Amino acid sequence: MTGHTDNHIVIDAPMDLVWDMTNDIESWTELFTEYGEAKILSERDGVIRFKLALHPDETGTVWGWVSERVPNKAGRTVRSARVETGPFKYMSLFWEYLEVPGGIKMRWVQDFEMRPQAPIDDAAMTDRLNTNTAEQMKIIKDKIESVAKAG
Repeated sequence: MTGHTDNHIVIDAPMDLVWDMTNDIESWTELFTEYGEAKILSERDGVIRFKLALHPDETGTVWGWVSERVPNKAGRTVRSARVETGPFKYMSLFWEYLEVPGGIKMRWVQDFEMRPQAPIDDAAMTDRLNTNTAEQMKIIKDKIESVAKAG
């Protein structure tokens, strides 16, 4: 079995603002509530290598990883994959931005497989990601709409 999530939200803001705010990796510590660190390690040939780390969990452990991201502003898509996969065998992400009535539909698709020794299986991680993604998308929507409203 493998894991798959497909979530979206409509943000009432201009495309360029949604794109710019959600693709400014180093500001993700302010945009997302889960990240304590977001650092670009390198940019080369359109590929951005970056490190993310969550805030410490209840035991004080900080979970982090390195990913590579390839934004396509003209096509309004982003492809990303974890380079340091941690408990995942692999984790691939696809972000898509579409103009729809009411704003910009921001869609995130995640495909992954957990390692056998991971603390949770694919089904449990799918549930966790679906819950967390919806929460983070709502927070991001509110922040971007607030900036759009302020002009």
